[in-house]
Amino acid sequence: MTKKWFQIGLLGIFLLSLSLRFWGLERFNTLVFDEIYYAQFGNNYLTQTPFFNVHPPLSQYIIGIGIWIGSHLPFGQDTVHELTGSVRSPWSYRWLNALTGSFIPVIVAGIAYQLNRRYSFALLAGFFTACDGLFLVESRYALNNIYTVIFGLLGQWFLLLALNNQNQQRSWWLVLAGMSFGASVATKWNGLWFLLGAYFIWIAAYIIQGIQSFPDTPIFLISPVTLIKKSQIFFSNWYCKWVYLNKKSSKIAVQTPLQNLTQIKAGQMLFYLGIIPAIIYSIIWIPHLQLDRRYGFIAVHQKILSYHLQIGGNITNVHPYCAAWYKWPLMNRPIAYYYQTTESVNQPLSGLQPSLPTETGKIIYDIHAMGNPFLWWFGVAAILFLAAMLVLQLVIPWWQQKRFSLPVNLAVDTWIALYLVLNYAANLLPWVRVTRCVFIYHYMSAVVFVFLAIAWFVDQCLSSYYRAIRAVGVTITFLILAAFIFWMPLYLGLPLSPEGFKIRMWFNTWI
Repeated sequence: MTKKWFQIGLLGIFLLSLSLRFWGLERFNTLVFDEIYYAQFGNNYLTQTPFFNVHPPLSQYIIGIGIWIGSHLPFGQDTVHELTGSVRSPWSYRWLNALTGSFIPVIVAGIAYQLNRRYSFALLAGFFTACDGLFLVESRYALNNIYTVIFGLLGQWFLLLALNNQNQQRSWWLVLAGMSFGASVATKWNGLWFLLGAYFIWIAAYIIQGIQSFPDTPIFLISPVTLIKKSQIFFSNWYCKWVYLNKKSSKIAVQTPLQNLTQIKAGQMLFYLGIIPAIIYSIIWIPHLQLDRRYGFIAVHQKILSYHLQIGGNITNVHPYCAAWYKWPLMNRPIAYYYQTTESVNQPLSGLQPSLPTETGKIIYDIHAMGNPFLWWFGVAAILFLAAMLVLQLVIPWWQQKRFSLPVNLAVDTWIALYLVLNYAANLLPWVRVTRCVFIYHYMSAVVFVFLAIAWFVDQCLSSYYRAIRAVGVTITFLILAAFIFWMPLYLGLPLSPEGFKIRMWFNTWI
């Protein structure tokens, strides 16, 4: 694939994302789900109305800017209401989210391209991200999760660009990375997990360097003696093939910027990805604290923390859509953001319009915050495959040599696996300790690395010499696209018959 076709493909992915996010943006003339908070908060900044919010203020600033710009445009003003506290059109408080969300597939493609410089991998990563339903829904309404993700991904992308450069250029990219990570945390505190992922991969690089520097370090763990002979043969054969990949020339092995991670010293990490994010985070609070002078910087954080600690656990009594972290990967409990039944498609879609009883309504409008099921399920399988691949790189030497052993030059795919698995873990595992009610949208920062994982797997399949393996890659891609189209009515809130709605609700926990 040439650079020109890559650019055309990337443009096509962006235009697809843009059109899906802007189509019918003002159809629902009401506040959808948490728009009752964030659209009002954004409007409060414009009317200089003090308020308390349980999240940092950056996303509300951006939504407020969008409202101000959108209210001065000569279009998008056909439908209005006063639910935000002022007379506003739905288009005015949604358009900037839609535009922002349209860039996320492009940024994911940029991260993929930096990892191994493969156009096909980058296009698949961007395309799969554009085919996800949860990101589509979150981008079409005045919600804050999309900003947590885009700033976190920008931080990751800028870090990779920094690793691809030297000296002054590297410093500037690291500054941008630190600013982006700070902005992610200033949207929601869980944006910190993107920064945690950067530290994970940086520490892992130093550990790898240490193991490679002392290849004869003995292992004090006793290897299992009860493993059957067939499993030993299987893993030994697999390992031989993997070692062959790792013995490629150093020219091939250096095709990922991740090998340059050890060029960033501890002091640089502390400054660029520690102090700078903290400064940016603190500065972002200034306008809010000037508006609401009831709480200082420390006091407002104490109040926010107190709020989150007082929320109940993941039970339906707290919220019907509470879903613990272990339910997210398999998409056990998505969220209905909007539900309305009408007698015909000609009736207005408004929060002021009462919904008909389910048994009498002929048309169902449902906006479901759910991912693309096949994309998520295949992606989880891909991330587990990469994790197993990494574990076996340590397990096999235990069996064969009873020592830690890693090749001098790790294969590019090993680095990619390490990057994706560690970032996925950094964005998912901290939620294990969270006891408050959480929701599936909290998984958005982790699931983007699932999209990258399945894109890597499909790219490997499509580049195989074997037709059967290539067919697997084509089949997975087709199923992801078909699933996106099939569940599209739930993402865009298109009119459905009761039967059409029912066939899309595969599990009772989805309703």
